[in-house]
Amino acid sequence: MIDETLTKPQRLARLDGQTIAYRVRAGNGVQGDGGAQKVGVVWLGGFKSDMIGAKATALDAWAAAAQRHFVRFDYFGHGESTGEFVEGTIGQWREDALAVIDEVAEGPLVLVGSSMGGWIALLAALARPERVRGLALVAPAPDFTEDLMWDLASEEVKEVLRAGKIWSELSEYDEEPYEISLKLIEDGRRHLLLRAPIDLQCPVRILHGMADVDVPWQRSLTLVECISHPDVMATFIKGADHRLSEEHHIARLVSLVNDLCRDIEH
Repeated sequence: MIDETLTKPQRLARLDGQTIAYRVRAGNGVQGDGGAQKVGVVWLGGFKSDMIGAKATALDAWAAAAQRHFVRFDYFGHGESTGEFVEGTIGQWREDALAVIDEVAEGPLVLVGSSMGGWIALLAALARPERVRGLALVAPAPDFTEDLMWDLASEEVKEVLRAGKIWSELSEYDEEPYEISLKLIEDGRRHLLLRAPIDLQCPVRILHGMADVDVPWQRSLTLVECISHPDVMATFIKGADHRLSEEHHIARLVSLVNDLCRDIEH
């Protein structure tokens, strides 16, 4: 089988002239003798991540074996999409996700969101309740720009941002530092979720490592309490970090997504 992570992505044109890079796997659109439509899956990656990481490619391999429709993409300023990362915002990346859902993905969907992708997945599910039938969230990070960036920033950092400058922050996940702007923080405030009930209309599954130093696992408990839908389950993995990229963690994620899709279909 050809390794699709090495092929050129397709591109979705945006009104602002930018393009979203994506890869789509066609599935067998029906399931079972009854011929009901299969649930498709969309991968939403994390902050400054891309669609060819270990979790995304593992889900793609699972989708191929299961003949299930699967879409993965890079947000504006990420991976193979166009745009400068530092100019991106939560609102921009939400719009990217909705464009992929509206113009690329087919049928009822499960959104799989990792870290920031968990926040984007929640926002997309609220915007497209008729399409999104389930969420699988990996160390979800709703509201991170406010609670885990701004609130934890020193006064020095805040003054740099208030002056309209860019703050560069080293990261263990990328060779280049993360470039943070005040625009990212201010736009994030327009999309905060954990301050009120979240009126989701679909089941939610969460995986979170208890040794996560980037997004504390207790935030997933807060998320569970905020979600109004009754079918919400969280699994906390002792000793696991933010990435959850060990083989057995990825296998658990794939199993979780597979089970969620089957539960929705039946």
